[in-house]
Amino acid sequence: MPFADAAGIRLHYDLVGPESAPVVMLVNSLGADLGMWDRQLPALVGRYRVLRWDMRGHGRSEVTPGPYRLDRLALDALALLDTLGLDRVHLCGLSLGGAVGQWIAIHHPERLRSLVLCATACSFGPATAWDERIAAVARGGVAAIADAVLERWLTADFRARRPSEAARLRAMLCATPAEGYAAAAAAVRDTDLCAEVHKIAVPTLLIAGSADPATPPARLEELRARIPRAELVVLEAAHIVNVEAAEAFDHALLAFLDEQERSTAGVPAELYARGLEIRRAVLGDAWVDRALARTTELDRAFQEMLTTWCWGAVWGRPGLPRHTRSLLNLAMLAALGHHEELKLHVRGALRNGVSEAEIGEVFLQVAVYAGVPAANTAFRIAKETLREVAAEAAGAAAEPPR
Repeated sequence: MPFADAAGIRLHYDLVGPESAPVVMLVNSLGADLGMWDRQLPALVGRYRVLRWDMRGHGRSEVTPGPYRLDRLALDALALLDTLGLDRVHLCGLSLGGAVGQWIAIHHPERLRSLVLCATACSFGPATAWDERIAAVARGGVAAIADAVLERWLTADFRARRPSEAARLRAMLCATPAEGYAAAAAAVRDTDLCAEVHKIAVPTLLIAGSADPATPPARLEELRARIPRAELVVLEAAHIVNVEAAEAFDHALLAFLDEQERSTAGVPAELYARGLEIRRAVLGDAWVDRALARTTELDRAFQEMLTTWCWGAVWGRPGLPRHTRSLLNLAMLAALGHHEELKLHVRGALRNGVSEAEIGEVFLQVAVYAGVPAANTAFRIAKETLREVAAEAAGAAAEPPR
């Protein structure tokens, strides 16, 4: 991983993903290095270009004398973007990283495409508590507070279930230079953006941990009330919500980022959302999730067009019920020989209340107007699909209650 000379210091960073993709900048919490985002890389890379970095005094970045100020850490982030030639980014920050994001959104909104604030606040509690923590680190290093911090970072249940992950985060915390931790803790202590966050105008998502003792959901709700049009998601986790609830975190983050990119590209976000809802209702979550997971930069625009205009604009029209639209789909797909799509839409038709008898009537109509071979193949595909659906239903019924 490379280093950059930015803001007069040496910063350690990692930049991966397609060069043409939008950039997501991930900003760490106090006491963490860029490895805290390891779980997010597989979900993000390929669709986005991901920039992680160790803030001043952390990880492999340079340690400078403290105390640090929040604006200094935020200006480090902007200097790194300048050094790398990156203009505007989606910024996702956790805890202190979220405060950095708030400061940039207030003072340099032109650098942000969107903002994701995780387990953070506009201020971080009594100064005396932070003074005590800084003093403890000065006496015994970061290891002196590691166990207490880890208890706030992760729930007891997660630490018991995932001891190796808990040990990884504890080792990351203990590897933080004491001078750098104490200096950055002073920045947390002195942060107070509560009178300014109403100025944030970029699209903003807030992610809270339901069991977070450091920044509980009420603090994120306070931010949501202050930031215009901000959205709030609460996940089952403590403070390091991106690790403890990684799968749900990735889903919320990607859904938000993708929505911002669609809006930027001129795709109507509300129509896309309606289309995705209808597409899931007709085709099923499993199929849609697989289709979205297979999406690359090559077909992303096509998938967005399909969801927006086919499912949102056409299937979403009130002129025909979904039952009727399914019957029309079956007839057209059978007549045109689109067999893979036909199998998919037989399942969709069943979800839309189409009966087996009605499917048979549609294919009789196909036989008359599109030919017996087309109808013969359609009947075969329908029978195979109906058997599969029946077997799946029987298997689900046989499962013991959970």
